[in-house]
Amino acid sequence: MKQAQQEMLDWHGTGMSVMEMSHRGPEYTSIAEQAEADLRDLMGISDDYAVLFLQGGASLQFPMIPMNLLRGKKQADYFNTGAWSTKAITEAQRFCDVNVVSDSTPNHFTTIADTKDWSLNSNAAYVHYTPNETIHGLEFADIPEVNGVPLVADLSSTILSRPIDVSKFGMIYAGAQKNIGPAGLCIVIIRKDLMGDVLPGTPTMLNYQTHADNGSMFNTPATYSWYLAGLVFAWLKKQGGLEAMATINQRKADKLYSAIDTSDFYANPVDLRYRSWMNVPFTLADSSLDKLFLQKAAQQQLLTLKGHRDLGGMRASIYNAMPEEGVDALIAFMKEFERQHG
Repeated sequence: MKQAQQEMLDWHGTGMSVMEMSHRGPEYTSIAEQAEADLRDLMGISDDYAVLFLQGGASLQFPMIPMNLLRGKKQADYFNTGAWSTKAITEAQRFCDVNVVSDSTPNHFTTIADTKDWSLNSNAAYVHYTPNETIHGLEFADIPEVNGVPLVADLSSTILSRPIDVSKFGMIYAGAQKNIGPAGLCIVIIRKDLMGDVLPGTPTMLNYQTHADNGSMFNTPATYSWYLAGLVFAWLKKQGGLEAMATINQRKADKLYSAIDTSDFYANPVDLRYRSWMNVPFTLADSSLDKLFLQKAAQQQLLTLKGHRDLGGMRASIYNAMPEEGVDALIAFMKEFERQHG
């Protein structure tokens, strides 16, 4: 953000802000190309995949995926492990028959069924899952094995938090506003052979091939969000890449879960095997203290800890940009609050 501030009015001596540039001009083209190159380098994305910088957030991908990936088939597989999976399923049902491979609704999205209980359909056009559910804090421990069917992942909340083998996926998509940059941008990483065979009537703008053929510039893209994402990619490389981020992120999560688990005052309901690195929901033993907890936390500059309206309690989101010192400060506050009110 400091670099963006310094470049706000004059990017590299051009006399222009990035916001003022033509998206087709050489200055902005260099920004866009460098951002894509850095993302490919960070994630190990091969030339077999197109990298698209789109708009509409991850939610627009929910209908775009069946429009583009059914490719003559009538069925798709979906895991239901939380609120975002549920939304993706609802949109897909407009276009195809959805087979729910595994449904975590009965256990209130606190665990994921064992693989022997999955009902994968070998005739599915693709398999969709949400590796990390931000609201319930439920995360897949491993990439699902889906027997060669193209695997699609909504990686919005975990992308760039650790290394991932892109070659195991047909498509990855991610809204920017967690680990990439400001809202307004959605990144799609899609295997090139999966593009081009869309449902009849698919609008031009909802065809991945349109964007791949035009370098994500068929229309004016979210230029400033793309620029800021590029700064984040460069920053991540300076930190040591995704291996270094994984070490930090796991340490942050382990610390926070340890503080919760060693206390009788706080609790986390998620199966130990499937706890999120990025989103840590927790409750207080006495929910009448929730309001006071949030007030006291805010006084310590510990903000946005209120849990999702569907769950209540608290939720600490510890994405890449949250330094380890911030987690340490939260833990110290939690212990002091427990000492005073436990």
